[in-house]
Amino acid sequence: MVRSSTTRGGAAAAARGWWRTTPVAAALAATAALTALVGCGDDAVEGTPTAGATAPSSASAGPAAAGEPEVVTGSGDVQDAVTRYRTLLGPDNGGGPEGDPNGRREVNWDGVPDEFAAPNALPGDFFNAPVAPRARGLFLTTTGDRLTVSADDDNPTGTPVRFADVNPSYAEQFRAFSAQRLFSPQGTNVVDVTFLVPGTTTPAVVRGFGAVYTDVDGEHAAEFEFFDASGTSLGTHTVPVSGDGLSFLGIAYPEPVVARVRVVYGNAALGPDDSAQYDVAVMDDFIFGEPRAQ
Repeated sequence: MVRSSTTRGGAAAAARGWWRTTPVAAALAATAALTALVGCGDDAVEGTPTAGATAPSSASAGPAAAGEPEVVTGSGDVQDAVTRYRTLLGPDNGGGPEGDPNGRREVNWDGVPDEFAAPNALPGDFFNAPVAPRARGLFLTTTGDRLTVSADDDNPTGTPVRFADVNPSYAEQFRAFSAQRLFSPQGTNVVDVTFLVPGTTTPAVVRGFGAVYTDVDGEHAAEFEFFDASGTSLGTHTVPVSGDGLSFLGIAYPEPVVARVRVVYGNAALGPDDSAQYDVAVMDDFIFGEPRAQ
């Protein structure tokens, strides 16, 4: 198994081989199961997020010059920042194959069925099936061991919530923005997010990408690097600090130019031996512009 250099004790570095994929067949086989689950209690993919922190809000949005991105950040209670970013990207297009080109897509992980949540792996193409509610145009890769979504509190295997199966302290350390599930790689702290025309294999670009983090303790511990369709870096943006709370970072360009986002989760991968030098962070909701063909 190829591992990133950003394992426990390693610095956050660019991981080569980001195009490693997970089996398409496995993700498509889950479509029927997820369709039956969506809309049932806390397994619904859609829904209004609930605020997961009570700290005072700190949110900002920088004005964008021509061709430059607008940056929205928040820490503590991030609801205002999330709402502002949603408004920037446009109406929610849900999980169907077709959507308003001036709209947005969201993934909150809570519609992932138990068979693709901890202790099991999440297929990287889970949110790009050809049918609703999984046709969202999101494709995830990692050079670590696997992609994982945390267990919920009624899973059949009794797996602890919020990645406490990896480290018992995580149940208290991590908070959810939209209960209950969270997302993280294992064996690395880097994930590459690429975009496809929803429900197809056609490469796409988006106007922007944003996400909610939990437990970002240090400056420059978590960040996004954006790339265009040619692989040229568009810039790196740092997630604001909010130890034991939530952070939000969202970037919106005037036009769809983002083909890939490299996401760094703190300065170390999830693990059982956290200590002061490790700043481990995981993520909740993803929000991104409608993927359009390159």
